[in-house]
Amino acid sequence: MSTFVIILSFLAIGIAVFAIVYTLMIGRQQKVLKGELDTDIPDQVKEHAFIRNPIFLSFLIASVLILLYILYWVINYI
Repeated sequence: MSTFVIILSFLAIGIAVFAIVYTLMIGRQQKVLKGELDTDIPDQVKEHAFIRNPIFLSFLIASVLILLYILYWVINYI
């Protein structure tokens, strides 16, 4: 395997682990709030609703990596 594939593999595994851990943390918080139906959204989540979502982070990181890969090929073969 090339170095690029190995780096992308580690990055994908890291994002998956982060997403699982973050999801489990949110799930534990929901168990605590189980008795209450409508609770206030925490201020941190209100201020950073998109930054705290691992799906949006993975899309952003993947887009940046694809752009860098395209730029690499453009620079090397023009």
